[in-house]
Amino acid sequence: MINTKIYKSIYVLAEQLLEADSKNDQQAFDALYAQLKDLCIENEKSDKDHPEQWETLADFTEDLDAALVIYEKALGKATAINSKDHMASITFSMAELQYELGQKDAAIKSLQNAKISANKIEDREFKVEIDQLLAQWLANET
Repeated sequence: MINTKIYKSIYVLAEQLLEADSKNDQQAFDALYAQLKDLCIENEKSDKDHPEQWETLADFTEDLDAALVIYEKALGKATAINSKDHMASITFSMAELQYELGQKDAAIKSLQNAKISANKIEDREFKVEIDQLLAQWLANET
């Protein structure tokens, strides 16, 4: 379970990052991103460490290769606590980035992993989204 105070901090920072991005305010975005990164680093290796903060950091990482590395870290943390929701959303995000980077085989594998993790979650719409995207990508492979 994620610490409520940390969850609120992550949520507020994410909202502010979205706002800065929508205003094309790179200076504010960079400052907020640094705050989020500091929060992650500060909580790492403590009982406050949680995949949610790392996944959020990866979501806002502009360098796609760097984002993949952070998603891998988030996935490791989600796997360690067996959080199927986080495992599914992280591998889904990884798949999208891998596909965008032209790593189609890795993207399909990540999406298949997202599907496996999503089997145990409640979010039916997300499961359908995974299935549709996987079918589309597999059709494009032939």
